[in-house]
Amino acid sequence: MIITSARVIVTCPGRNFVTVKIETDQGLYGVGDATLNGRELSVASYLNDHMLPCLIGRDASQIEDIWQYFYKGAYWRRGPVGMTALAGIDMALWDIKAKAANMPLYQLLGGKSRNKVMVYGHANGKGIDETVDAVGQYIDLGYQAIRVQSGVPGLDSTYGISKNTLFYEPASTDLPKEDVWSSHKYMKFIPELFAKIRDTYGYDYHLLHDAHHRLTPIEAARVGKDLEPYRLFWLEDAVTAELQEGFRLLRQHTTTPIAVGEVFNSIHDCQQLITEQLIDYIRTTIVHAGGITHLKQIAALANLYHVKTGFHGATDLSPITLGCAVHFDTWVPNFGIQEYMQHSDQTNEVFPHDYKFEAGHLIVGEKPGHGVDIDENLAAKYPYKRAYLPVNRLEDGTMFNW
Repeated sequence: MIITSARVIVTCPGRNFVTVKIETDQGLYGVGDATLNGRELSVASYLNDHMLPCLIGRDASQIEDIWQYFYKGAYWRRGPVGMTALAGIDMALWDIKAKAANMPLYQLLGGKSRNKVMVYGHANGKGIDETVDAVGQYIDLGYQAIRVQSGVPGLDSTYGISKNTLFYEPASTDLPKEDVWSSHKYMKFIPELFAKIRDTYGYDYHLLHDAHHRLTPIEAARVGKDLEPYRLFWLEDAVTAELQEGFRLLRQHTTTPIAVGEVFNSIHDCQQLITEQLIDYIRTTIVHAGGITHLKQIAALANLYHVKTGFHGATDLSPITLGCAVHFDTWVPNFGIQEYMQHSDQTNEVFPHDYKFEAGHLIVGEKPGHGVDIDENLAAKYPYKRAYLPVNRLEDGTMFNW
């Protein structure tokens, strides 16, 4: 199967998405997601200027060789822009290969390890009462696992709090919005939140929480220990991961399970965390870490060290990434959980798909390929709109982690 064309489609059905479409001389095509939240045009430029011209004339079935060609051949390896661009190509090639084999992607990966994929939704509110109500709404929808985020008393805005509890899109302003943060106020408040949640709903549901890289290792250790009575499924992104040794201190002081990795780009970002068993769940996503080809390596390494997958799945990833993730989750032996934020109706119309949600789980589709397509005519009606993620400052004005 010779690649005859490769192009980028940028569309904004409520938020920006970058899609790679690769066509072959046998009439088969594949699509991949190359969306990098707040930096979408940088990835599109990298694809158009440097990568897609190199695809023409190559055999679409040689996925591993093409992956290595772009990874090793670039010399300047890794990084979010390059690895996201590579992931878009990789997803499209796996889509083509599965279509050529006339089987759904999970069969090509090795078949089903499970019949359904447990997902978690995002419950949030401005304060404890609203958040408790939001958790109840997700329970009513059939979720067995729920991420809990709440506004913090004394802070005007907090990560994870949205106007619509089913849709959360932080990249919503033409220039970056500035939030204000206080770890002291957060650390005082967060045990009160989970005490109320457990008191209201008991312990039959999995609860998750995201600290969003905002704590020092000893602060994270204190939060993890304070939350132990409430038996979290995981504490996510408790500290920034540039200094991975910080996770040793966190691990020494709490038995709360630890998850990290949505901003990682390669196996080298998480190798130490996995091999030293400093985390319990690896959240690296298919679109930001080089695609299915590379995520297979990360999952295999994690499996050796009792680390499970817990892939990022926010709405800044298109349904193409989610479709690939559901196939991957259905196959991978060390699956843990899948994040699932529902896309808007506009997005779902632009990206028709065959995965479905049932009672707190995603069910993989049976169409050949990864089961997600793009309606190019409809996509053309939604031109790109510049949007930035917020930035964060401490109360004294110091720049901080968002």
